[in-house]
Formats: sequence, C-alpha cells, structure tokens
Amino acid sequence: MPGSPGAPARTATPGERVGKTPSQAVAADVRFAEGMIPHHRQALEMTSLVEARTTTETVRALARRITAAQTPEIKAMTGWLTGLGRTPPAGHAHTHAAGYGMATEEELAALRAARGKAFDRLFLRLMTRHHEGAVKMAGEQLANGRDQRMRLLARDVHTGQGIEIDRMRQTLESLS
Repeated sequence: MPGSPGAPARTATPGERVGKTPSQAVAADVRFAEGMIPHHRQALEMTSLVEARTTTETVRALARRITAAQTPEIKAMTGWLTGLGRTPPAGHAHTHAAGYGMATEEELAALRAARGKAFDRLFLRLMTRHHEGAVKMAGEQLANGRDQRMRLLARDVHTGQGIEIDRMRQTLESLS
C-alpha cells in the first residue's frame, strides 16, 4: 500500500483495498440489467433484419451502430449478473413490455414482412419507441441504482440512445 509522499509503502492486510470500495448492488441495479438484456436482444433482432430489407444507407448505418453498442452491453450486463450469482434472462421476453417500448410479436412479424421504404418507416418508428423505452429504463436506473458499473452503462444508454432517437426522427422525416 502506498504511504504518504516520501513515506515507505507497506504490505496490505487481507481484504484491504486501495481506493474506493465498489458500491453494493441494490434491487434497482438488478432490475435494470435483467430488463435491459432482453430489451437489447429485441433491438438486435430488429437490426438483424435491416440488411436484407432496406436500400437506405442511413438505416443500415444506424443498425450497425445499434449492434455495435448493444452487443457488448449485453455481455457486460450478463457477466455482472453472473458475478452476483444470478442467471441472466434468456431470449427477449420482457416483463415490462407495455411501458418500455418493446415491439409486439405482431409488430415484429410486420417488420419481417416489410421491404424497402415501408420497412424503413416501420423500423424507424419501432426502434424510436424502443429507444425511448430504454432511455426511460436508464433514467430509472440513474434515479434508483447504486452499482457504479450499472450506473455508467445507464448513462451511456441514456445519452447514446437519446442521440439516436433524434437521428431516427430526422431520417423518418426525410423519408416522408
């Protein structure tokens, strides 16, 4: 352990830490991770449809950004939950679907069936609503969560998806 300036270092005692002790996870942290993992998985399912169904480069670029951001976030939240001894959720079943922008099975089927500009408009509408739900979830985490890793992730979601919402609205407007 470092001593004060000019003082010799010493050996740490078992369990002693340098710096801040990480905060303990609370229920809000777990709810955030357990809700955001399936939420992100549905977004990835939606982005996986883009390449074969659009000719709009802006929509393709957006889908690539969403995939690039959300894939490692799922991995981080999954590892964090596993570290707590919790089993991460499977699939994209979402217990809070109504208030958090999740697409219904009917909406996903319509998205799978759409092509061209019709696909673009539906994708952008669904993904905007989906992102608004994620921003809401992130806001709840920031208000009630305590774990620093989950709070940092929530800030990233809140900021990044907020920016993407604006871009999607602009893109949707340009398609009209």
